[in-house]
Amino acid sequence: MCLWRQKISGALTVTHHGRVEIINAISRAVFVSHLSDEAANAAREDFALDFAEGRLRQADILWRAALDRAAELGKTHTPKLGTRALDVLHVACALELKLPYFLTFDQKQRALAVAVGLKPVKP
Repeated sequence: MCLWRQKISGALTVTHHGRVEIINAISRAVFVSHLSDEAANAAREDFALDFAEGRLRQADILWRAALDRAAELGKTHTPKLGTRALDVLHVACALELKLPYFLTFDQKQRALAVAVGLKPVKP
């Protein structure tokens, strides 16, 4: 288990679009020949198992509020940070869900999360 995961107990929250991004990233890894079809199928199965066994939980979110918050974040922070729209939406969802921690591998998204008061998790 990763060190950061040992420090955070309970299920990690995943939004619907976060789930789509992970599934699509696995599929894209096949396209660019970083994963075989078999490895991708195993990764998708592991991901589904994480939900089934409670390591991940699907978030219920009011999308209009999240999109409104994302628009505000984009207007306020993107001119300084250069964040992409979907990265802003992820941060907005974390704020709407009142999550204290934020995990990302993207430096601009991390900068936005910090700017709005989320605690970044170092992967």
